[in-house]
Amino acid sequence: MSQSEEILGVFAGALGLEPADVRFTGDATLASAYAVSDFAAASLAAAALAVRELMDVAGAVTVDRSLADRWFAAALTPLGWRLPSPWDAVAGDYATADGWIRLHTNAPRHKAAALGVLGVEADRDAVAAAVADRAGDELEAAVVRAGGGAAVMRSATEWSRHPQGSSIAAEPLVHLAEGGTGPQSAHWIPSRDRPLAGLRVLDLTRVIAGPVATRFLAGLGADVLRVDPPDWDEPAIVPEMTLGKRATRIDATAPVGRDALERLVAGADLVVHGYRPGALDALVSAERRRELRPGLVEVALDAYGWTGPWSGRRGFDSLVQMSSGIAEAGMRWAGAERPTPLPVQALDHATGYLAAAAAIVAVGRMRRDGVSTTSRVSLARTALELPPEGPVDVARLREPAVHSGSRIATPWGAAELLEPPVMVGDVRLEWQRGPVDLGSSEPRW
Repeated sequence: MSQSEEILGVFAGALGLEPADVRFTGDATLASAYAVSDFAAASLAAAALAVRELMDVAGAVTVDRSLADRWFAAALTPLGWRLPSPWDAVAGDYATADGWIRLHTNAPRHKAAALGVLGVEADRDAVAAAVADRAGDELEAAVVRAGGGAAVMRSATEWSRHPQGSSIAAEPLVHLAEGGTGPQSAHWIPSRDRPLAGLRVLDLTRVIAGPVATRFLAGLGADVLRVDPPDWDEPAIVPEMTLGKRATRIDATAPVGRDALERLVAGADLVVHGYRPGALDALVSAERRRELRPGLVEVALDAYGWTGPWSGRRGFDSLVQMSSGIAEAGMRWAGAERPTPLPVQALDHATGYLAAAAAIVAVGRMRRDGVSTTSRVSLARTALELPPEGPVDVARLREPAVHSGSRIATPWGAAELLEPPVMVGDVRLEWQRGPVDLGSSEPRW
């Protein structure tokens, strides 16, 4: 059994799927202390298995490892224009008095929190000097208390002994909870090649796992409407993460915005949200969501899990890699002097495909049995399934194959979109809308 098949067995088991008749083709291309290529391919295969079960059809699932690697990095290539850097100038790894810490400062409020704790301006040298005098744990806690994002580099052993690490280890990879009953969707009219045609998906997610999940659903025909607050932007990844979707803005803290959000919930079949525990409930409670849309299917994802002292902590892929021992293992594997992350943000993408799979399983159950399901996944729990003994023989890795793509239009210029990395019988991922600007649509179905 290949490593891809072993990982898929774990993913499929967590979703209640049978990992049969799956073919992995192509070569691994990502050099790492971990089997990232196999991890990527297995997560895509899990989502494809959910599609096959939904359609109740025979046929092999085929995943191209090389293409999966490419999709985990970037599926869209600008033609004649450039994307901005995904990282703020201050974001990154800094040496502390006793180790390393990563500051995540891409969002203005997170940047302000870190700089406020350090008492310096937005100058990388000044930040480095201020961090060097601080103990890592103390600085991490101070930045988090101030509303920022930070993570000390820990080893996998240290993480397993940490209260949050041990709590996450006790969580299921995919938590599935039965909800209420409700009417069948009047909009979802599946066909053999577009299994989610017309399914209304309310996308309350950002950077990156949630948008990956809803992008996959859009590729199967779902009507995905993404909602962002008025001040949010992520220009480096918007073209990738709005593919196939519409996007609107709502200030849900204001009465008019909350009313608009409730109307969208009432018209949705599925809600995917990436809020920390309790944050969405503060806007529209779980009871209110069920009242607005009986039988609503929900998928929730977060960074650090759903139990333990850090369950409410904001986090991102790069921070979870620091906390969970991945960056430390990479540093030892590479013989480097500083934290070494995965070559792609694999926790985000793999968690996204697991979330998509959970969504597809849940809407299938709703259609079959009339019972709604709430699913939960997290980056930190997904990280535990990343095989720690990866392809250490870098020489055996292949150069990425040259794959054909299609030319698409975007608001920023033409781009090339890679061919899909996975196929399920007659079903082929296809996005009928190109990428869009955030806030370019009205808040209505």
